[in-house]
Amino acid sequence: MKIVRFLSEEGEICLGSIERDRPGEARIVRGDWLGKLELTGQTAHIRHLLAPLDPPNILAVGLNYDRHAEETNISRPEIPVLFIKATTTVIGPDEMILLPLGGPGRGGYEAGLALVIGRRAKNVRREDALGYVLGYTCANDVSARDWQIEKQKRQWARGKSFDTFCPLGPCLVTGDEIPDPNLLGIRAILNGQVMQDSTPPT
Repeated sequence: MKIVRFLSEEGEICLGSIERDRPGEARIVRGDWLGKLELTGQTAHIRHLLAPLDPPNILAVGLNYDRHAEETNISRPEIPVLFIKATTTVIGPDEMILLPLGGPGRGGYEAGLALVIGRRAKNVRREDALGYVLGYTCANDVSARDWQIEKQKRQWARGKSFDTFCPLGPCLVTGDEIPDPNLLGIRAILNGQVMQDSTPPT
């Protein structure tokens, strides 16, 4: 199921399932991300797409793409670099990214795949991990490179937590439609030009 979060014509924030044959409309989904999501028979018109979810936490992994590590001239670490982005970074897929006044010239993009956890989890075994994933969405891990690397000596959370620095969406695709997320292609397109492409070879 492809789930969107949107503002309806009546001004209500809704969750809905989108279908190809019904553009601009969604079937209402009821429930909770950490509970059960239920598809209803109600429909609503989409006025404006929002980020597909309003997450309580954003935990990110740094330098997990080899090509991006090479671009930034930083060697890939043996132990993953984890950092947190502020929840105020989240915006919808068509909203404007605002560069900080204190460093507007060093904004960086990084297309990524966001995993949405759908069950409360702690001390999960590696082989059970995907069972806790509700679905996936597109993410742009925007960074102010000067604040991230130069001014603050690799203060990643600072450089990556300015407002609007985490566009998500447009939709969340549930895990049952993606049996192997490692086969998904990831691209960053800027003004029509492909800037990053990690599409797996066929």
